[in-house]
Amino acid sequence: MANIKYKSKYESPWASPEKLYTINTGDWRYQRPVTKKTKCGHCATCYIFCPADCITDKGGYYEADLATCKGCGICARECPTKAITMIREVRED
Repeated sequence: MANIKYKSKYESPWASPEKLYTINTGDWRYQRPVTKKTKCGHCATCYIFCPADCITDKGGYYEADLATCKGCGICARECPTKAITMIREVRED
């Protein structure tokens, strides 16, 4: 996913006239998807159902971009081959 910068003449908490501020939404999750590459059927079901649009095509398999993944688990629930499993996120703060 490309970082797109929008210019705005309005100032707000997320934008200034010079820069758009982005939030790393991956910090919100408590679980994360892990794709077993050999099980992935490359059907794109996870890509289609992902509400955060964070699934990327890695060639022979799909994988979530953890910087934007919120850990909802829809990709794992919808995967027909059960190639995606959700694991508990471990934070070291």
